[in-house]
Amino acid sequence: MKLLAAMSGGVDSAVAAARAVAAGHDVTGVHLALSANPSTLRHGARGCCTVEDANDARRAADLLGIPFYIWDLAERFRADVIDDFVDEYAAGRTPNPCLRCNEKIKFTAVLDRALALGFDAVVTGHHARLVDGRLQRSVDPAKDQSYVLAVCTAEQLAHAVFPLGDSTKAQVRAEAAERGLAVADKPDSHDICFIADGDTRGFLAKRLGSQQGPIVDAVTGDVVGEHAGSFGFTVGQRRGLHLQQPGPGGDPRYVLSIRPVDNTVIVGPRALLQADVVRADGVVWTSGTAPVEDFDCHVQLRAHGMTSPARVHVDGRSVVAELHEPQIGVAAGQALVMYDGDAVLGSATITAAERVEPVPTA
Repeated sequence: MKLLAAMSGGVDSAVAAARAVAAGHDVTGVHLALSANPSTLRHGARGCCTVEDANDARRAADLLGIPFYIWDLAERFRADVIDDFVDEYAAGRTPNPCLRCNEKIKFTAVLDRALALGFDAVVTGHHARLVDGRLQRSVDPAKDQSYVLAVCTAEQLAHAVFPLGDSTKAQVRAEAAERGLAVADKPDSHDICFIADGDTRGFLAKRLGSQQGPIVDAVTGDVVGEHAGSFGFTVGQRRGLHLQQPGPGGDPRYVLSIRPVDNTVIVGPRALLQADVVRADGVVWTSGTAPVEDFDCHVQLRAHGMTSPARVHVDGRSVVAELHEPQIGVAAGQALVMYDGDAVLGSATITAAERVEPVPTA
């Protein structure tokens, strides 16, 4: 096959490209320039898509003996990922920019261009598997990225190759060293690549402006603190609230909800964070076929953890998941991903979470 290898400059994408070459495919490497000013992005382990990443990707391609190009997608990334990130927080939701990048950039913008140029598929270093066309978890649960790939359609997955899904991260690093790839020991990127200093609240404040508002206790109705913008909070947050008084009995308070319409943050005890019904819209079925009736599965509500067996009710492009095990801190804007064992059934964007069974009181 004629394959386009998306090379981020990290060890995973380098080994994925190397495996595609070793399998006898006609491989071309491409690095995505996602910032109009790459020098403002973080370096080393605290970011990705930097100038040094582009250089690392080029060196890996040279070692593999494959053509290499840089595609400028900075404007598309700004519109589809960064602006979306800001808009979601302004609306009181908690987005996942990595998921949005996969959806809008890697498996729409890049894949569409690759197919138009005559490539058969795009190769990435994601830790996930494709088994008979179905997206499945990686064998390395600590590195599994099926959650952030669950926004991909069946058509997109038909033109995707994930060579690393059957390997652990330790095996990938060992193979990179054996192949002489300089990125073998390069630290993994983490956090949000387009926030240079890691200060998400500060990043949002520069774009949305500071606006003083109250922090209100859900139980008493008292104003227990102030904030500089409701966009700076997420459901389930405990730290950084700077409340004027502790909760009853000295118990900590958590963010329960965010009301951007009146710039109010509601806080309360941990028990009020429990949810056993989760509503989500914009469902994507990775098999390409929607279920015709309600079904049982496991759902994952955050990129890392927060899983529960559930009964899922389907209503057009929306789903309602009745959780068998209540979860704490389910946030609107995150993805609800449905699994049958290791296989991804589909995903949708969480719009609301609620507690049907009453919380026991002392």
